[in-house]
Amino acid sequence: MTEPTPVNTPSKRVPSAPHIVERTHRSAKPGSSSTEHFDRLLHAWQARFSSFISPTALRLAFADWLLHLMNAPGSQARLIELAARQLASLNQTALSTDASTGKTPCIQPRSTDKRFSDPVWQQQPYSQMYQSFLMIENWWHSAATSIRGVSPEHVRMVDFTLRQLLDVMSPSNFLFTNPEVMNAIYTEGGQNLLRGMEKMARDAMAALSGQKPETDKTFEVGRNIAVTPGKVVFRNDLIELLQYEPVTEKVHAEPIFIVPAWIMKYYILDLSPKNSLVAYLVSQGFTVFMISWRNPDVELRDVGMDGYRWRGIGAALRAIGAIVPDRKIHAVGYCLGGTLLALTAAAMTRDGDDRFKSVTLLATQTDFTEAGELMVFVNSAQVAYLEDVMWDQGYLDTSQMTGAFQLLNSSDLIWSHMVRQYLMGATERTNDLMAWNADATRMPYRMHSEYLRQFFLNNDLAEGRYYVDGRPVALSDISAPIFAVGTRTDHVAPWRSVYKIRLQTDTEITFVLTSGGHNAGIVSEIGHPGRQYQIATSKPQDHYIDPDRWQASTPVQDGSWWTEWTNWLVQHSSAQVPPPPMGASSSAYAIIGDAPGSYVLEP
Repeated sequence: MTEPTPVNTPSKRVPSAPHIVERTHRSAKPGSSSTEHFDRLLHAWQARFSSFISPTALRLAFADWLLHLMNAPGSQARLIELAARQLASLNQTALSTDASTGKTPCIQPRSTDKRFSDPVWQQQPYSQMYQSFLMIENWWHSAATSIRGVSPEHVRMVDFTLRQLLDVMSPSNFLFTNPEVMNAIYTEGGQNLLRGMEKMARDAMAALSGQKPETDKTFEVGRNIAVTPGKVVFRNDLIELLQYEPVTEKVHAEPIFIVPAWIMKYYILDLSPKNSLVAYLVSQGFTVFMISWRNPDVELRDVGMDGYRWRGIGAALRAIGAIVPDRKIHAVGYCLGGTLLALTAAAMTRDGDDRFKSVTLLATQTDFTEAGELMVFVNSAQVAYLEDVMWDQGYLDTSQMTGAFQLLNSSDLIWSHMVRQYLMGATERTNDLMAWNADATRMPYRMHSEYLRQFFLNNDLAEGRYYVDGRPVALSDISAPIFAVGTRTDHVAPWRSVYKIRLQTDTEITFVLTSGGHNAGIVSEIGHPGRQYQIATSKPQDHYIDPDRWQASTPVQDGSWWTEWTNWLVQHSSAQVPPPPMGASSSAYAIIGDAPGSYVLEP
């Protein structure tokens, strides 16, 4: 793994842009005029009021949709007919059901929509209210997605925007149209509203003062989460490398090296002792190393993907090589960390570096043509808008990241949350996963700009245009066996997108599809109730099976995929040996301090 050139060589299809070669603070950007500065500052200011969605991108999307709709009288007639049929169905339901209990709803919510799941919603007039709302929601979805000729990215944005507007008007959001709230007022004599108003006032004061809203302190890093014993054995300006203490007399010869995503704190894989993946691996006789990424601020604005590869993965591998010399490594990457690991593995193999004994990719995309609902925020206009925001402040802030993810499921993560907090007066109990989810991170300007453009927009990695050390990398160069995990309800890395690793590599691949989402599907500890998974291995000579056929033909098994993974790791490991020392005292990798280290504690 050789030291990279300072800047990732650009795609031949897309010329190098100023935002990629920028090295200095925005006020000293070479070749940039004052008029361009003004435009970028304007966009950064606008973003505060537009939820960081580009007004230009939004107008283009609706113009595309409206112009096609205006030129499609047949589609207009079909939508009018659909509205008439829905109205007739609603009227028929209202006349045919009991006056007090609507037992035959004409439309059912989506399986993921829990707003109207309480039986009290089946009473009139609430039953008619929520069914009318769902009918309207269904009609607008059909109107947004069924007009021929509209650009797919514009379809996604129109449908997304209309859904946000409709979610605001849901009858579940208002005092007098929500029977659950009305019942709580009757039962508690209005005390729920008093508690909610107090909570709303505290949150409003925190927002006005620029502080974070008060949070539950039940879980704290280093006290009851991220507590697997270990040491910090290396630190630079971007990472701390954690080495975990062994608990078995002997360990498998090959250590495990985990690369988490820097879009999240590393301890998603080391939550409470009962559901810590790290603790489980250590208990199974593995030596485990983990990167803890620094939460970047403006000082790291110009660190790009090459920086994360060389000062992150490269620096960690050099440290592991000094602590556990002459051993191959089981490399593991999660989410964005998995994408970086995959391109690193391809570059290493290309250059004759065979240090990886195996590669495990957890909820990792290497092809971004079907990158899920996040594609709503990824088009040329939107990326340019986000670049201006990051150019101004040097990074994408935690609130901006969190807001984007919340908008993808606003009915549950925004409006239902506000109803529970401010109308029901409920105090939500935090679990360890929720505490981790609230501990957000920032994204450096240059790195995130490169990531959005080269991966999401141009799909350079999958199409052989991503350059490392001046030469393109090809995932088909990876020779180590791969263990890939997708999760059924993942909105960040949809499992069918994760499955595309089978199209891109020529090595042995074991693919697992597990229940749960992007985070909960990975944190799938032994004994977790209701967990299921499917698993199958494909050899290089096997014919390709499409994901839907794979899912239909692969048996469903109860339990955690963790056991399957550790069995697979054991099969790809050599004999057990005494545990290695903690750090390397005779080199630059002496113990610095205890895990979880200091970077994870930085706000």
